Amino acid sequence: MRILLVEDDIRLAETLAEALIDERYVVDIATDGETGWQHIKSMDYDLLLLDLMLPELDGLSLCHRLRSHGYRLPILMLTACDTIDYEINGLDVGADDYIVKPVDLQKLFARIRALLRRGNLSGSPILEWGELQLNPSTCEVVYGDNPIHLTPKEYALLELLLRNGRRVLSRSVMIERVWSLESPPEEHTVKVHIRGLRQKLRAAGAKEDLIETVHSMGYRLNH
Repeated sequence: MRILLVEDDIRLAETLAEALIDERYVVDIATDGETGWQHIKSMDYDLLLLDLMLPELDGLSLCHRLRSHGYRLPILMLTACDTIDYEINGLDVGADDYIVKPVDLQKLFARIRALLRRGNLSGSPILEWGELQLNPSTCEVVYGDNPIHLTPKEYALLELLLRNGRRVLSRSVMIERVWSLESPPEEHTVKVHIRGLRQKLRAAGAKEDLIETVHSMGYRLNH
């Protein structure tokens, strides 16, 4: 799951991003509303975490622009303004929820999970491929009865593969979807993470080629 965090307090943005990454989210940061708008136009996000008071384009205006252009991603607003008028204004322009600074991380994570569940009611909450199961709500992965403990990047790559099934994903696409815009790695890094993911899947009982290499193209799941 990919989140865009639009927050002009750089220290707070980095702290929140680090906490969200630990929760298995991919996070991009924008420090003003216009940059946030450009990010959303160029990348598919699962959720927007949006500060209210921003330079260039404030949070209310960005939220209104997104909804008027047909963007339907969940929007969770952050603000230090703890008044009912600000909350009403945010909800009226299209925000889905509202949380007041200083942010309680556990409350923030719960609000994010709730919004993401709301946006995916039509699909199964559990991603499955044979005996392999991944629960996006709890970040738990099992093969049969065997739990699999993955690093954040291994988890994100496996989730991406599960959401695409037999579709071949190139390394460049994996980098775009799993790494932040600020720190894209070399393509060889994807190969290293896939190798580690395969080893953990095999150790849990999965077959050798559950993640299949399609020569000169990329990777996909194998029946």
